[in-house]
Amino acid sequence: MRFHPDCRAVLAGLGTFAAGLRRAAAQDGIPGLILFNGKITTLDRQNPEAQAIAIRRDRFVAAGTEQKVMRLAGSGTRRIDLNGRHVIPGLIGRHMHIIRSGLNYNMELRWDGVRSLADAMRMLKEQVARTPAPQWVRVVGGFTEHQFAEKRLPTLEKINAPNADIAVGMRRLRLQAINSILQL
Repeated sequence: MRFHPDCRAVLAGLGTFAAGLRRAAAQDGIPGLILFNGKITTLDRQNPEAQAIAIRRDRFVAAGTEQKVMRLAGSGTRRIDLNGRHVIPGLIGRHMHIIRSGLNYNMELRWDGVRSLADAMRMLKEQVARTPAPQWVRVVGGFTEHQFAEKRLPTLEKINAPNADIAVGMRRLRLQAINSILQL
C-alpha cells in the first residue's frame, strides 16, 4: 500500500511517539520527544504553524521555531527530523476503527442528528448513487426513530428502493436499554 508523503511522516512519528513519551516520564521537565524541521499545524489562531514541537509525557510543552524548541532538549530526548513534511493534530481514542473508516469512508452515511426521515432517505439515495457495486452502503453512527420528526423508521421497501444492486446495512441506536437504566 502506498501512502501520501505527508501521511508517511505522521505514521513514522507515531511509532516512535510512545517510546518518546516513556523516556519523557523518566526525565521530569525535559521533553521526551521533539519533532522539528516541519510544517506543524497547531490550531492556534495566533500561531497556526510551527517548525517544531516538544512533547513531555502526553502533553505538548512547546511549539514554535526550531531554534526555540530545540533548546529544551535533553540528552535522552528523541528527535525526529520531519524533512519539511506536514504534521496535523490527531485524536487519541480507546476504541477506533481508523482502518475501516479510511477504507470505507466514501461508502458510509451518518444519520445521527438528521431531524427528518425524508432528509435521511434523500441522503441514502444520494449515497447509493455514489457507491460502486458490489459494495454496501453503511448507515453508521447510531440513529433512532425518536430523532426524526415522523417518529418512525424507514420501511425495508423504502431502504431498498434507491437501487436493488447496492445492499444497505444500518446500525440503529436502541433506546430500550437506556430507558431501562433511567427507570432504576
